[in-house]
Amino acid sequence: MPVLTRLIPSPLAVDIRPGALDDLATVLCDQRISASGKLAIAISGGSGARLRERLAPALPGASWYEVGGGTLDDAIRLADAMKSGHYDAVVGLGGGKIIDCAKYAAARIGLPLVAVATNLSHDGLCSPVATLDNDAGRGSYGVPNPIAVVIDLDVIREAPARYVRSGIGDVISNISAVADWELSHRVTGESIDGLAAAMARQAGEAILRHPGDVSQDDFLQTLAEGLVMTGISMSVAGDSRPASGACHEINHAFDLLFPKRAASHGEQCGMGAVFAMHLRGAGEQAGYMAEVLRRHHQPVLPGDIGFSVDEFVQAVEFAPQTRPGRYTILEHLNLSTDQIKDAYADYAKAIGS
Repeated sequence: MPVLTRLIPSPLAVDIRPGALDDLATVLCDQRISASGKLAIAISGGSGARLRERLAPALPGASWYEVGGGTLDDAIRLADAMKSGHYDAVVGLGGGKIIDCAKYAAARIGLPLVAVATNLSHDGLCSPVATLDNDAGRGSYGVPNPIAVVIDLDVIREAPARYVRSGIGDVISNISAVADWELSHRVTGESIDGLAAAMARQAGEAILRHPGDVSQDDFLQTLAEGLVMTGISMSVAGDSRPASGACHEINHAFDLLFPKRAASHGEQCGMGAVFAMHLRGAGEQAGYMAEVLRRHHQPVLPGDIGFSVDEFVQAVEFAPQTRPGRYTILEHLNLSTDQIKDAYADYAKAIGS
């Protein structure tokens, strides 16, 4: 008998709205994640500490753990600190680094993770991947999906605008990533999951076509939903493929080559996506993506984030080494240094300064 349906790994609860944080305890109880209130909550020393004051009265059984940063060592220390607490779940309350540390720590001690995002900087808040700095630079570690995601739009509005806008580039880059996946399917025969591809692409298109900006709840809602759907698309695919192509290879190259100068993940991915679309001959689409990113004050040229043209060329040349075995437009064209320089000159001319 054929299998007529499949199970899709996804959170039990996704709560995205103004005021959602005030109902965190209710969500955890109603979804039977933690009826006892025995929680380990990972926070940052900044916004997390302020939110602790607000939430602590409603979560009297919780233990609070301050996370020092976003390294693998930080995540291991967090897991070691929490492992003897007999908790129902781990709550990651903060930005991407805190949530990634909490995801890794929760997986290490075998507890479910509740992601409570305080900004919308990238799609890691609901992905089965924890990105952590290590001795070699930065690594991606497979972890279970969060069991619940809570995003309070009132809290998001209080975050620095740059960190919120960064997520725009990350979601829009899905369009380029799916195009790379389809290219690999045609050229190498790599299997493609149509559902995962559709989810990732539609999340990107929703932001690309949205007329609003980060000052509006409607736009923030669409952006938050897009980041969550992107994370779920990776779980459906069992891989980061729906959201990671040449755009992310270029991003990782910047992180590895210029670790002290790299911009935010979403900013670099958005710029990488526009360049990748230009490389594949989708000039009109690349131009529109650049126009939208600029409207949201996102970079489209290396100078926008403090890099020279030569440094950009170096990053593009190095990019395929960041994901061995992944086939994208960069591997397909296999451009020499001079060819990348020529392609960049055409790109800069096409999208304007």
